[in-house]
Amino acid sequence: MSIAVDILEARIKDIKIIDDEIMAFLIDGRIISVPIAWSWRLSEATQQQRDRYEIIGDGQGVHWPDIDEDISVDGMLHGVPARNPKKR
Repeated sequence: MSIAVDILEARIKDIKIIDDEIMAFLIDGRIISVPIAWSWRLSEATQQQRDRYEIIGDGQGVHWPDIDEDISVDGMLHGVPARNPKKR
């Protein structure tokens, strides 16, 4: 028996940062979230910097220009946090 599966690429429609979570609202209706601690730049940003973002590509990610941070939907789905630079 074979099952046909229609695989759609996950794409972000909107994003919200609430308390300690980054929530992504996908175009297919799913909502995914990751801890804000996954992005050290967002963790350290002001609320005004967090609120200023743009959806990039065709919804493949989000860019915060004030802090030069990018998060991809694939990274959120596969559990890939941003690396904190090593302190010297």
